[in-house]
Amino acid sequence: MRVFLGVPLPDPTLALLERLQGEIPVGRAVDPETLHITLAFLEEQPSALLEALHERLSEISAPTLRLRLQGLCLLGGKNPRVLAAEIAPNPELGQLHRKIRALAQEVGIALPRTRFRPHVTVLRFARRMEARQLQQIGQALQAHGDFCAPPFQVDHFNLYQSTLLPQGPRYEVLAQYPLVG
Repeated sequence: MRVFLGVPLPDPTLALLERLQGEIPVGRAVDPETLHITLAFLEEQPSALLEALHERLSEISAPTLRLRLQGLCLLGGKNPRVLAAEIAPNPELGQLHRKIRALAQEVGIALPRTRFRPHVTVLRFARRMEARQLQQIGQALQAHGDFCAPPFQVDHFNLYQSTLLPQGPRYEVLAQYPLVG
């Protein structure tokens, strides 16, 4: 089963991101219903490992988070693949990410070593873009690079199943894990 752990976004933040998507004329907008902050992408995992992880995550102790979207960035190197809204620095979010990684590894889920760069993927770009499209992306960053959303409270994170479909991924919440004040 293809799964990840992530933070859902509140409706007011989703509405701001959807408006932002409408103002940028290049790329494919990510369905607002699937916008989230990924804590850990677990890839394909067997049910037994997911059940063991679920048991461990059900016991996790972490404080509620106060997060804020602040700024836009391109991800994907020289050929950007996505436009993302960045998350303002938050030490507690980093601690939660490290706890989740440690629990996943304890139950036997091997995760690649990657830098945790919390963000919300807003737009996806084609593999090859014309010079005009790259120029439009640059203009969008100039116009909206200082994007900022009001802070929001996070009181849980979810385990999602990700099913890839031709029209884009579909996410289903498999479990929810509360954070305590």
